[in-house]
Amino acid sequence: MPSSIICLGAGRMGRGIAVCFAYAGQDVILLDAKPRDAAAFAKLAEEAEAELRATFASLARCGLFDAADIDAILARISIKPESDTAAALAASHLLFEGVPEVADLKRELLARISAIAPADMIIASTTSTILVDDLSPAIVGPERFLNAHWLNPAYIIPLVEVSPGVATSPDVTARLIEILEAIGKVPVVCKPSPGFIVPRLQSLAMNEAARLVAENVASPADIDKAVRYGFGFRFGVLGVLEFIDWGGGDILYYGSRYLSQALDAPRFDPPDNVIQNMHEGRLGLKSGQGFFEYPADEVEAYKHRRLQALVNRLKDEGLAKSPIIKKAVLF
Repeated sequence: MPSSIICLGAGRMGRGIAVCFAYAGQDVILLDAKPRDAAAFAKLAEEAEAELRATFASLARCGLFDAADIDAILARISIKPESDTAAALAASHLLFEGVPEVADLKRELLARISAIAPADMIIASTTSTILVDDLSPAIVGPERFLNAHWLNPAYIIPLVEVSPGVATSPDVTARLIEILEAIGKVPVVCKPSPGFIVPRLQSLAMNEAARLVAENVASPADIDKAVRYGFGFRFGVLGVLEFIDWGGGDILYYGSRYLSQALDAPRFDPPDNVIQNMHEGRLGLKSGQGFFEYPADEVEAYKHRRLQALVNRLKDEGLAKSPIIKKAVLF
């Protein structure tokens, strides 16, 4: 029974995914996608093994496991040359493609791989820029093909954005989600859309931060401090849409209109669904419904859970303080 996971492409993404599966007890084949002579492959393999060992050593220093176990975990990863492709495919049921972001290169490689891969092998591209339906016509058996977008570093960030195409079998999507959850990842499903979810959101935030610097609104250090202790602090507990509901969709509606006018920047205009929710009274927590539903008998327990999570974050940052019982003179 095939049991190994193949990471096709021995670069950064392939190595990161290999770490995830080996850490979870799975045998992994890190398969070179490029034909090389013996000397060139030996150099690549040496570099890859050194990086993998360094990664496991770093994770051990961070307290995730005992450094004495590094060799045992590392032994689960075998680095194979391109010439071993057929044998590697026969030993696997799941392949992650992680070659450079060049559409024609991916199509050519995926066409060749899918033509000789077992018919039931799930093939997932890790592309961060090319949509699954732009690649699937090259696949033999497109029903077993989809995108799995990992966020770097893959062995740390829990999220994997799973994007099935029009030809992808729902069973394949469900199976990949099951596998990812089994190794401790948190998969989400999204349509084939430029930027997926996280890159689309973070590109707006990063560009706006750069604009704040350009406009001399604040120093880079203070902008990043604001993100760590305000923006990111909250969104580590509350999702973005959940936070809209928490504060109130009307707050976002009016705030967005003000920013759009004050900065003469239409990019701050509220989207149609925020406007519609506003007009329909779907304001979030205070009205019982917004992007999510909030049954009246569950609101207090929900608010306590979120407050507890925020307090835990405060403790993690070393910012939680005990109350001062006696009156303090601060100035």
